[in-house]
Amino acid sequence: MKNLYDYMIARYGNTHTQSNLYELIQELGAKINILEEKYTGALEDIKRLEEENIETSNLLYELMENIRAVDARIDIVADDWGDQFNG
Repeated sequence: MKNLYDYMIARYGNTHTQSNLYELIQELGAKINILEEKYTGALEDIKRLEEENIETSNLLYELMENIRAVDARIDIVADDWGDQFNG
């Protein structure tokens, strides 16, 4: 469609095109409201996901540090155990 008038004719036909302009404005206003609600919802979802991502990253870091600590303890025990049998 090249312009609003073409859209109006395609949507409503040749008759009463001007009177349907008000209906078109109402439809577009309703669609804008729906888009604004979806946009707001999407922003809330993004904020929630960012918070969850931070929590997940913190948990992964904590787990990594615990694994490193356990690995270090295993190395100490393995060295002591190896010394008992070799020494």
